[in-house]
This record gives sequence, C-alpha cells and structure tokens, in this order.
Amino acid sequence: MRTMRVFLPSTLPAVALALQAGHVGPGPLPGFAVTPALREEYAALTEAARASLRMLAGNPAAPSRRVVLAAEIPAEQVKPDPRDGEPARVVITQAVQVKDLAAAHVDAPEAGADVRSAVAAVPAADAGDEDARFTVDGAEGHELGWYATQELSYLVE
Repeated sequence: MRTMRVFLPSTLPAVALALQAGHVGPGPLPGFAVTPALREEYAALTEAARASLRMLAGNPAAPSRRVVLAAEIPAEQVKPDPRDGEPARVVITQAVQVKDLAAAHVDAPEAGADVRSAVAAVPAADAGDEDARFTVDGAEGHELGWYATQELSYLVE
C-alpha cells in the first residue's frame, strides 16, 4: 500500500483531543502534501503552519503555538484540493489514526508573541495587505521544533 506524507494543521488542544480519541478527525480533513503542483515538502509544511494560525484564530483560548502533525496516509485517502493559492492543499477522506502520525512540528513557547500577532494579522494578509503579511512572516521566522509521536502527551500537559 502506497502512503503519502501529509501535514495536518492543528493546535495543542486539538492534539490533546486526538490523543484521547486515538485519531485526528473525523474526515474529511484538510491537509497539505507534496502534489504535482508543489514538489517541495518544506513548502507544504509551511502552508500547514499558516493554516494552524487560522485554527488558532478560531480558538483564542489555545496556546499561541503553531502545530503541524506529519502523518503517513494511504494514498487513496488523499485527494488534491488546490485553492486559494495553496497548491499543496489536499483533503484526507477519513480520520487519521494516531498510530499513523510520524511526528509533530510545534513552535517553542518563546514564539508566542509573534504567533499571537500573526493570528490577528492572517485575515488581512490573506486579503493582500502587505503589512499584515510581514506580521505573519514574523511568526514564520520561528522554526518549528520537531517532536516524536511519543512526546505528544508531554506537549499537551
């Protein structure tokens, strides 16, 4: 069975729920992957991190840390969904089992102020405001830390 590496935007509270449930989802889920239109894995990860900012905007109580879950998904469960200038966008048709997660990429707590500013600026950045894009880029200037799946429970404590 062929698999694809898919990056799932998330938040720390959503990771806690996934660990309790044993899966991320239900499907369909948005994700980002290397596609025929985008051949660079780092770019897919960056797009997923920006989508995490949008998720944080919807949950102001969540810690201000971008979260991207990397998963190995059966290729037949991943459908291209390019839109809004995001060529890596895909849809995962089913819930993603925690056992299929390969790693997590998460901001360090020190990135919190820049992430909060970026969350507030994302709508204007999406609308083309250059100053807002600069603010979003400020969060993207922080490298996401890599965490093994065994460390996820420590992240959400």
